[in-house]
Amino acid sequence: MNNIYDYIAEHSTAESELLKEITRETNLHVLNPHMLSGHMQGRVLSMMSKMIQPKYILELGTYTGYSALCMAEGLRPDGKLITIEHNDELEERIHRNFSQSDFNDKIELVIGDACERVKELMDKGMQEEFDLVFIDADKREYSKYIDLVYPLVRQGGWILADNTLWDGHIIDPDYDKDPQTRGLRAFNDKIRDDERFEKVILPLRDGLTIIRKI
Repeated sequence: MNNIYDYIAEHSTAESELLKEITRETNLHVLNPHMLSGHMQGRVLSMMSKMIQPKYILELGTYTGYSALCMAEGLRPDGKLITIEHNDELEERIHRNFSQSDFNDKIELVIGDACERVKELMDKGMQEEFDLVFIDADKREYSKYIDLVYPLVRQGGWILADNTLWDGHIIDPDYDKDPQTRGLRAFNDKIRDDERFEKVILPLRDGLTIIRKI
C-alpha cells in the first residue's frame, strides 16, 4: 500500500463497474483526466447526496459524467439532476456513459456556457428548487457562479465547490499571477465573508468546500 489515500480507498465502499470503466476510458481517451472526481471524492459525493436526498441537483461542469452519476445515487425516486458542460466535444461520450446507468432517465445533460444556462433556469422559474449544487467548472468564474446559483438553491440547501485548495497553489505565492488560482482565492475569500452561508473546506483530494444556504 503506497500511501494513506490507497488505505482510505481500500476501506471505503467500492465504486461500481461502470464508474471504473468511465475512469479507465477517461484516462485513455480524454485530455486532462485528473479532472475526473475519482473513487474517494465520488463516494463522498454519493454519501452526501444520500444524506440530503435531493429532488433536484444542479452540476456545473460535467466532464465525462463520473460525479453526476455519483450524486444521482442519492436522488429521490421522482428526482432529477441537471448537469451543464461547455465542451461539446464530450457530449457523445457523456451520453454514452449516462446511457449505461440506471439513472439515465433522471439526468439531463445541457451543453453550453454555465452562466448562460443557469440564467435560463432562472427564467424557467426554478428559484429555490435545488437541494444540491456542485460547482466544478471554470475556476476563474467561481465567484460569479455562486451569485448565479444562490437564488436557485432552497433555504437550507447545499452547495459543493470543488478544487478550492487547487493542489496547494491557493497559498503558494508562485501562483499569484495564475488566473485560475486568483479566481479560487477570490471565491474562497468571498465565501468566508458571506454571512448567507455556513461553510467549511475539507482537504479532500484538491479541496472540497461544503456550503449551506442559511
